[in-house]
Amino acid sequence: MSQSVLQHCSARGHEQVAFFNYPDVGLKLIVGIHDTTLGPALGGCRMRAYDNEAQALEDVMRLSEGMTYKSSLAGLDLGGGKSCLIADPHMKEGREELFKKFGECLNHLAGRYITAEDMGTSVSDIMWIRSVSKHVVGTDPKQGGAGDPSPWTALGVFHAMRAAVERRFAAEPTLKGKRVSIQGVGHVGMYLLEHLTKAEALVTVCDTNATALDEASKKFGATVVTTDAIYDQPCDIFAPCAIGQTVNGDTLKRLSCKVIAGAANNQLPDRSVYGEITEREILYCPDFAINSGGVICVAAERMEGGPKRDWIEKKVAGVYDTTARVLDESKRRGRFTEEVAVELAKERIADAKRRTKR
Repeated sequence: MSQSVLQHCSARGHEQVAFFNYPDVGLKLIVGIHDTTLGPALGGCRMRAYDNEAQALEDVMRLSEGMTYKSSLAGLDLGGGKSCLIADPHMKEGREELFKKFGECLNHLAGRYITAEDMGTSVSDIMWIRSVSKHVVGTDPKQGGAGDPSPWTALGVFHAMRAAVERRFAAEPTLKGKRVSIQGVGHVGMYLLEHLTKAEALVTVCDTNATALDEASKKFGATVVTTDAIYDQPCDIFAPCAIGQTVNGDTLKRLSCKVIAGAANNQLPDRSVYGEITEREILYCPDFAINSGGVICVAAERMEGGPKRDWIEKKVAGVYDTTARVLDESKRRGRFTEEVAVELAKERIADAKRRTKR
């Protein structure tokens, strides 16, 4: 196992992968630190009942690498990291003890990794971590923190959609009247739905949560379909906002969209789908380039004097410019958008390394 993990680290360029196991509180934790050239690794804690540890390891490796590129493209002086807590995200008994032990694990990493809220975790979980460790952001706004990053993630994706629509629909460069399919209306998806409704887009949604679907329908007038039927809906924009790898060889055959732009991480399984997306003339907005609003929000908590809303708003609005740059450079370089986004992120990191050596 140790050899395969090290090979995995070498292939993806990870600096460190740490495993923590405390059976007395039910903690099984993997932390991935990808690159700290620009600063300490920052990325949320994902809490999920993984099928096996190998699945969790793959998740943490891909997500932490994505965070490196996300922070770099967003112009943040932060590296990429992520943690995966192998546990039922709905657990209640022993939850406080679990997250306090998580905080102790962060202290062992001595600031190389800073955690935050992610799928399956909440601000209350973050505050339990904060009670034992300073290496955490996204804390309660009542105590000077940045709070839930979901609204800012959604706003950034909305700005990215604007940039994509202007390039893909030159004759009608507006979201008004555009058909958008949102896959997943959790925290981020619901906020995105609100922005799109205000922009007069026509939105179809799916989710496994009946309560969320009821809210989406009654509050925002969204059309509700099943989680499988979402791929077959005629739309202009497909927005994956739940789990990763939902845009794959099988689902692409069913999608009729012109743009893919969503908040989910790791939307593509690998490079194997680049060709089909290109052949079908679908404009793909790389997830880590457009869903950086959340990390921008929590990163503001590290600023002197605490998070400032005007700074966050301006920085998140810049996701429009980041998306435009990626899409325009992709066209200029004649390469797939995700490849170009990674190249641009790596160029900033390489520049930082060169400055350090001087």
